[in-house]
Amino acid sequence: MSRVQVKTVTPDESGIRLDRWFKANFPELPFGRLSKLLRTGQVRVNGKRAKGNDRVGTGDEIRIPPLEAAKAKPKGPRPLNPEERQEIREMVLFQDSDVIALNKPPGLAVQGGSGTTKHVDRLLPALQGRKDERPPRLVHRLDKDTSGVLVVARNAPAARALTGAFKDKTCRKVYWALVKGVPKPLEGKISAPVSKSLGGQKEIMVVSKTGKPAVTLFKVMDFAGDEVSWLALSPVTGRTHQIRVHLAHIGHPILGDGKYGGEDSRFGDLSQKLHLHSAALSFPHPGGGTREITAALPPHMMESFKYLGFFPNEVKDPFEGFPW
Repeated sequence: MSRVQVKTVTPDESGIRLDRWFKANFPELPFGRLSKLLRTGQVRVNGKRAKGNDRVGTGDEIRIPPLEAAKAKPKGPRPLNPEERQEIREMVLFQDSDVIALNKPPGLAVQGGSGTTKHVDRLLPALQGRKDERPPRLVHRLDKDTSGVLVVARNAPAARALTGAFKDKTCRKVYWALVKGVPKPLEGKISAPVSKSLGGQKEIMVVSKTGKPAVTLFKVMDFAGDEVSWLALSPVTGRTHQIRVHLAHIGHPILGDGKYGGEDSRFGDLSQKLHLHSAALSFPHPGGGTREITAALPPHMMESFKYLGFFPNEVKDPFEGFPW
């Protein structure tokens, strides 16, 4: 490109960040180069300087300076193979024109990162509808090793509505976990601020007086002696690793959570995979009304439940009448 361009934001692009708009429209432009163009005021929105995290709206005019320096295109993402397309399609629990709900398996990251090449975000183009549609987009996250309900939006208005619902805490989440020991009392609320550790390990969260407020509701559904219990949990806030940190904090780490429970997270011959599952999610549907999605346990948790004599299918609403 050897000249200045002006592009107009379409309705389907409304509400996304400016840097993401550039990634979609100019994938060959490196992030560092875009940052410099923004910093020096060469990129403008409606004639004004802008930042990468600014949101664009329908009809906004974006000035794109000459991009000769970006001619050397980096290698693009590898196309999805048939197995990957089938893999993400088999995760689908529900879909309509606005929303797709997935049952994410444990061990699959939601987004890419250092050394992570396979993740839900990469697989989402396989769920794209018409060719003129954009791929579905993420609106919330699950830990890599946590399984269960993950909702994605099929268009920009739905993404804005769902993102707002998660931010405003109008989504109701229920997780199932197997933990060491039996909490006393059998139901209640864990209220303990959470922050990142100042230690050297990557993204370790800790309970700290200077942390952000974090609240998790819990209820013991069943227990095997005093060794292991099955908990239903509902995070009122959404801090990183909140449920895992809270349960380790009260002395009942999740089975398989070596990161926060260490050796205390082991029990007999049960799987050492994380026993935390997003079992149900209720949310305001962008088209109106409320939609509740439930997801079956992953194989390793199903085996552990069977071994311990727990029967999750017999439970309707574990928090019905709970003092929220």
